[in-house]
Amino acid sequence: MITRTATARYEGFGKDGKGQVSTQSGVLSDQAYGFGSRFESERGTNPEELIAAAHAACFTMALSFALAKAGQTEGQLDTQAKVTLDKDGDGFKVSRSDLVLEANVPGLDADRLRELAEGAKAGCPISKLLNAEISLEIKGG
Repeated sequence: MITRTATARYEGFGKDGKGQVSTQSGVLSDQAYGFGSRFESERGTNPEELIAAAHAACFTMALSFALAKAGQTEGQLDTQAKVTLDKDGDGFKVSRSDLVLEANVPGLDADRLRELAEGAKAGCPISKLLNAEISLEIKGG
């Protein structure tokens, strides 16, 4: 079992509150977040952006391992995840994560790439965590 941690602090409440988020590794340290960075154009991060980063990284790593297992030894994968936050009654919910993959894997045909990518999407731990629609678009091959 592997456990990773992150912390969040919020000072003040509602729209006027300001927060900081940090990760165990220190890669994020007291990064600002709040209403303005989540719902407006204020500088800072937000939970959905962090989920998108986690999903893109998880899927891309899962696909990398699937490609290695399939005998591929070189190439490049670039993934963008677009996480959507929708109104849900009085609150909100993450309703979907759209993955867009740009792949350059010499010698691999598009059908095999799609098969491996779909498997990586389904097997990625962050995909499994999200109770959302997950789409996958593949560019290149």
